[in-house]
Amino acid sequence: MKICLKELRETCIWLKIIERKPLCSKTRLTPILTECDELISIFVKSVQTAERNKSSGK
Repeated sequence: MKICLKELRETCIWLKIIERKPLCSKTRLTPILTECDELISIFVKSVQTAERNKSSGK
């Protein structure tokens, strides 16, 4: 999960670079960036939960 989170963060950076340099229309990038942010949030919580469960011995 940590590798996926790392890759998502890197993807988000690249999408923001694409957004700054008008390589793609903003209408196409906005939903992709939103989804990337949502996935990052999901994976952050998943990693936190997994670490909490691991430390509590579950």
